[in-house]
Amino acid sequence: MRKVRVGMIGAGSMANFAHYPSLAAMSDAEIVAISDLVEEKLNKTADKYGVKGRYRDFREMVAKEELDAVYIIMPPHHLYDLVIHCLKQKLNIFIEKPPGVTYEQTKNMALTAERNGCKTMVAFNRRYIPLMRKVRALVEERGPIIQCMATFYKNAVGAWLPYYEGAVGVLTSDAIHAVDTLRWIGGEPERVASDVNRFYAEYDNSFNALIRFKDGASGFLVTNWAVGKRVHTFEMHAKGISAFINPDDKALIYADNKEEPVTITTTEAAGSEDRVKYYGFYAENRHFIDCIKEDREPETSFKDAAKTMELVNRIYNSQIR
Repeated sequence: MRKVRVGMIGAGSMANFAHYPSLAAMSDAEIVAISDLVEEKLNKTADKYGVKGRYRDFREMVAKEELDAVYIIMPPHHLYDLVIHCLKQKLNIFIEKPPGVTYEQTKNMALTAERNGCKTMVAFNRRYIPLMRKVRALVEERGPIIQCMATFYKNAVGAWLPYYEGAVGVLTSDAIHAVDTLRWIGGEPERVASDVNRFYAEYDNSFNALIRFKDGASGFLVTNWAVGKRVHTFEMHAKGISAFINPDDKALIYADNKEEPVTITTTEAAGSEDRVKYYGFYAENRHFIDCIKEDREPETSFKDAAKTMELVNRIYNSQIR
């Protein structure tokens, strides 16, 4: 197959940190055009990656360029109309998280993609962290996961509003990483009981939930944006084995009552000290390009992402009283 021809909508910081360098490193992908409203950002990014196609209007880019896929790296409250337009042009779409503002938006993007035969992907990069995938495979060698946990702490004390001046809440915009990864580890949720709270803020900034998964595993979500600093960790437990994972550092794996754990560092698992590689950004981009080439649905498609957004809703709506 010829190179996958990609058009990029957005030349901001996240796109330049994670997605442009990942695609540029692939011999079978080519960034052929970029669209951004800010001409300075557009030209700076296009110059850096040697991209000739430059557009202020994404519709013009989509109409004029021969594209296999479009990356739409936009804030979630600006995302929906752009995604629907590109899906109606039968283009494969990659977006950042969260996949819109609401479950309904995500579901309708998924339905539009299905109707137009498009492959879609949401950048839930935690699933693609090499350390996470390696540890999950090791744990599941002992049998199915029976208990799991996702924790996500941050210090946003003093922030007047949450993300994008309040357009999206903490759980939907950022703590959704923990929600999605918990789904990836434990499976589909059957029952949810939650405690949602606000500390030193006028918006919800603490989300804790107990989830019973359909296959019988128990999952725990523990998040709080009013504490000491960013700490983001995971646990996976199966018969006779327990793994404690910090994707920024290492995993400790205990088995069979042995005192000393097996230790795997995140850079060891990735074979790289580049954060784009060891924190899953390159791998998620690689997965999307491979799925286009191999004509298969990406793991974190819009359809799958709608299930994560639905679980976000259930956490809000299943509060203990």
